[in-house]
Order: sequence, then C-alpha cells, then structure tokens
Amino acid sequence: MRVFLIMVLLFTPIHPIHAAKSSTKPKNVIFMVMDGTNSDVLTLTRWYKGKSLALDGILVGGVKTYSLQSGITDSAAAGTAMATGFKTSVDMIGIVPQLKGGKVEAIRPAVSILEAAKLHGLSTGIVTTSPVQHATPAAFTAHTISRNGYDDIAEQQVYQGLDVVLGGGMVSLLSKKNTNPYSAPKGIGSNMPSYRKDGENLLEEIKNNGYSFVKAKSELDAVKKTKVWGSFADIDIAYEFDRPTLAPKQPSLAEMTKKAIHLLDKKQTGFFLFVEGSKIDWAAHKNDPVGMISEILSFDSAVKEPLYFAKKNPNTLLIAVTDHGNSGLTMGNHNTNKSYFKTPVHQFIDPLRKAKLTATGAAALLKKDRSNIKEIAKYYGLSPLPEKELKRLKAASNVELELAKQMAERANLGFTTLGHSGEDVFLYAYGPGKPTGLINNTDFPSYISKFLGITSLDRFNQSLFVNATDYYDKKGYKTKIDLSNPHNPLFIAQKNEEKIEYPINKNYKIVNGKRKKLSGVNIYVNHQFWISKK
Repeated sequence: MRVFLIMVLLFTPIHPIHAAKSSTKPKNVIFMVMDGTNSDVLTLTRWYKGKSLALDGILVGGVKTYSLQSGITDSAAAGTAMATGFKTSVDMIGIVPQLKGGKVEAIRPAVSILEAAKLHGLSTGIVTTSPVQHATPAAFTAHTISRNGYDDIAEQQVYQGLDVVLGGGMVSLLSKKNTNPYSAPKGIGSNMPSYRKDGENLLEEIKNNGYSFVKAKSELDAVKKTKVWGSFADIDIAYEFDRPTLAPKQPSLAEMTKKAIHLLDKKQTGFFLFVEGSKIDWAAHKNDPVGMISEILSFDSAVKEPLYFAKKNPNTLLIAVTDHGNSGLTMGNHNTNKSYFKTPVHQFIDPLRKAKLTATGAAALLKKDRSNIKEIAKYYGLSPLPEKELKRLKAASNVELELAKQMAERANLGFTTLGHSGEDVFLYAYGPGKPTGLINNTDFPSYISKFLGITSLDRFNQSLFVNATDYYDKKGYKTKIDLSNPHNPLFIAQKNEEKIEYPINKNYKIVNGKRKKLSGVNIYVNHQFWISKK
C-alpha cells in the first residue's frame, strides 16, 4: 500500500496550464490512437508498403505508457491517463484514486479532455473500429469502475450529447426484448454481451435525441445532418484487409474520419474528435503480423485526412499516438540467430505479401469439419503447405493462432507475448502547441487545454462531479440510493415537498416529476453517486 500511495503522488500531473491567446477562428483538436502498436511492426509496415508512412512526416517524440500500479498498462488505464491527465489502475475507465492527507480515501470520476472541450463550447465526436464502448473510446466519454461495464458505458455515451459517433458496438444499444433490426455483421473474439441487462432501448433514445442513425457506408455517405450515430457492426468492424471481402458495406477508418471532420467542421464552433485504429491491438493479441500491418496501413490512411485538414486550417492541433505496445514483435527470430546480418528485407516481406486475408478473416471461412483447411491456409498466404504444417493446422485448438505462428516462422518474425508490452511508444503531432520530445501519457490534457484556452481542468472536475450525498446532506435534504432495480440505481434527495431524483448514466435530474437537463451524466461508482452541479 505504501508503494501504491507513493506512485499516486508521483504520477499526479503537475504541468501548469495557461490560457492560450484568443483567436477569431474556432480551434480544433483531433486526437488519434493506434491501439497496441510496438515499434518494430511500424518498421515492418514501412517495408511492406515500400515507402514512407504518412505518420513518418509528423514524428515528434515518444510517450511513456506505464499505469499507476504496473510497468505494463492496459487500454483502460492508458486511455484514462491520456483523457484525464491522471494515472489509474487496470480496468478503470475515467476513474482515478482520490487522495486525502496522503492516503487513498476513495475513487472518483475525472473529467476527460473531450468532456472539457464540450463544456468549453466545442463540438465533439468519436470514431473507432472497435465497439464504441471499448476501453479507449470509453475512457474519453464515460466513467466506470470496469472496462467491461459496456451497458453503463453505452448509456453514458448516448446521454453525453456527442455530435458524431461512428464505430461498432450495436449489441450494447439493444435490450433483450429487442431484435436487431439491422444486418450489421458480428465481430469475432469479443466478450461483449448480446443484449442490455437493464432492458433499455438506447436506439430509440438515439433517434429521439435527433441523430441520423446509420448502419452502412452508403448511408453514412448520404448523411448531411451534423448529428450522426453510426453502428456498422454488432461488435467490431472488420479488419481493413478483410473488409472488402467479408464486410463490404462497412466504411473504412479513413472514410469515417473524413466524414466526421466534415460534419464537425460544419458547425463552426471548433471541435474535438477522437479517432482510434483499434484492431492493431486485436491482431497483436493473436500474433498475426498480417492483421497488424493491415490495421497500421488503415490507420496511416486515416491520418492523412486530419493532416490534410490541419494544413488548410492552421488552427487545428493533430496528435497521434499508441496507448501501449503489444506482442513484442521483432524483425528477426531464431531463424536469424546467425544470419541476421545477411537476411535481406524481402525474406521478411515476401511471405506476408502472399496473404489475401488476416488470420481472423481466413479462419472465419473454415468449415466445422476443417475439410477446407488447405484453402484457409492459402487465403493466409501459407502455400504450398508441407504435410508437417498441415497436420499442425488440423490438430490446432486455435486455428488463428496456428496460422499466425506458421506465418511468423516463414517471415522470420519473433513474438515475445500474446499480451501487452511496456516500452515507450512513438509520438506524432502537427499544428500549434503540439507536444514534442519524450512525454508522459498524462501530459496530453495539459497540452490540449493550453491550446484551447481552458485555464484549468480542475474547475470542470469540481462542477461536473460532485458527491451527491455530501452535496444534499449539507443542504438539509434526506438522501438515499435506491437499489431496488440493481441495473438502474437511483439517487433521491427530499426536503419538505421537493423530491429530486438522479437516474444512473443520464444527463438529467427529475424535480417533482419534471426533467431538468444537466451539464454531465450521473455516475454511480463504488456505492456513491456523482452528479453535475448544473
């Protein structure tokens, strides 16, 4: 515990924030994350592409990624650090320890830079190839004790008042009683639930809030309203390498990013846009170099859109970064122990270029009896397939992992883990006030706040997240937390004839039966309600 407390104190952001000079033009921030990307795979991708990446032209430094209690972070803690400026623990989304007298007294929500930008008057949006409720986008838009609280995350996002939401995650919008009226293809390999436990129909709420709701690329292309919610998959959007074959109705990350910028810019208020290339991480967890390269190229194409916009709109700050490493991929393995100094690049690249689908995409076409295993292997570039390798595939408990393992052997690639890694990662940025050099992941909100002219994030924390019990007890109200519906806790404050109710995850309170809108959403975490003052 002593070490934990010291770490909390050491890693609390201390960077001063000063107001930026006023500008007649609205300011824009585009914050992009390529999830789970280590340095060697970027080198490998550049060789695969045969020329420089768009990212190479805006490389400005590096980022430390450790979490509050570990040298290797997860996406929830990393996302929270980048969004709020505070280190936190594994699995926590927008939640950080609260100190009093040098001790951890409790945990509390912390305002994200996206929420602060919204309160500052900017339009806001998120774009991702994962479910929009996944850890990193969730860290910018929600507050839960666990990254697996998809129902709460989804509900908070719906009531956050975002202008543009594009990604996957349809299942978290649907109740058990609903049938999915859309033909969004399902993702593979996710532990997300198949329906909402609270029975709420968030699709109906989305439409009532004035969104254009779209489910395919063609529908997104046709959108003209500045408020849009796109759910293009039940869970995750397909890998870019697989999308044209397996999910052609889905938009690419670049297409979603371009559309989001266009719609947000139309409001002329300035905007904050979060963009994540999520599935580099997913491929890395399977040690699939083809999937990793595919998704980095997809992210790199997406970077071109805000870079083009920023060059035409110099009041735009673009930041692109990795939240953490993953897989420990290396160019070189046991095959090159004695030959690394004479192994030409094509011996790393040629096997990879034979693949037509990722390991996930190829395995999705596998028949139950595995009678088409040779065809599957060919889709992944493993052709010709020696008898020894064929037997390994037929006997494999996880075909995806075995495909990837055999590809790595052919391409002279090494992997150290199926999990995350703790190295510093590359920092890319363009525009005024950009961060440079080696920084910590908690530094981003300070740079962005200074650019936007937000004098202090702390004042938003003090107004957006107030302990409801303390606040109303001091005013002489009788308070209680109603848990009669475990999926929908309710805070109640009552004095004389006035009864005030705060439903979980909503952006309103109910005063004597009448709704009053609030600046933020109501959070219930660790047996406490946190509410907005206004």
